[in-house]
Amino acid sequence: MTGAGRGIGEAVARRLAAEGARVLVTDVDGDRAGRAAAGVRADAAVRAAGGTAEACACDVGDRAAVEAAVARAAEWGGGLDVLIGNAYSCLPDAELFEDESDEAWERDLDITLTGAFRCARAALPHLSAAEGRGAIVHIGSVNGLADFGNHSYSAAKAGLASLTRTLAGHAAPRGVRVNLVAPGTVQTPNWAGREESLERAAHEYPLGRVGRPADVAAAVAYLASADAAWVTGVTLPVDGGLMSGNLGLRRALSGP
Repeated sequence: MTGAGRGIGEAVARRLAAEGARVLVTDVDGDRAGRAAAGVRADAAVRAAGGTAEACACDVGDRAAVEAAVARAAEWGGGLDVLIGNAYSCLPDAELFEDESDEAWERDLDITLTGAFRCARAALPHLSAAEGRGAIVHIGSVNGLADFGNHSYSAAKAGLASLTRTLAGHAAPRGVRVNLVAPGTVQTPNWAGREESLERAAHEYPLGRVGRPADVAAAVAYLASADAAWVTGVTLPVDGGLMSGNLGLRRALSGP
């Protein structure tokens, strides 16, 4: 699993391990991956289920690092059944679009979209050998479905949804399913110091709150499991109802 050192990625690793999985926790920061893996192993639910986790530093921008991490996961796990792609880059927008830099655009697309491509390319032969259990679950975003700012990040997430669909068609005859979870705003360490923004955002969600990492982890666990054996090529919003309509406009039209 990529980008698993904290936040959504760590929650997904913990959930899968709590269901008995052996999870290779990867992150560009090896120390962060190590701390996350240790926390997963120490979880009582993980121990009770017989799951476990190990850590591996992996920069998804580096093809050799990706291939080494996939090989390690397959060797350590006795094969590879599931790939979870969560690594991303989201650099801030320039105030004016004409001031956007090539470097920021290329960085967000390389890590968020091309990084997922590198991981899927390396993992697919192993997943195809998993006797029908093979699955890829990408972590996308509602930013790939509608305008919530962040030009390059949003374009990369939209591209990731497209890659999910095309790869699903290619991989299906090989016994591998490919799906994507598109979270809305989720309270992760990235929001530290901006809690007031999260409080304001919560009012725009029909279900009245922003997401928690465990909300996304539950959806990923479903798509990775045999319960989703007839599901492939889908984008599953996990967004508190955000994409179901325009709550702000509804409130405005309902009167004072």
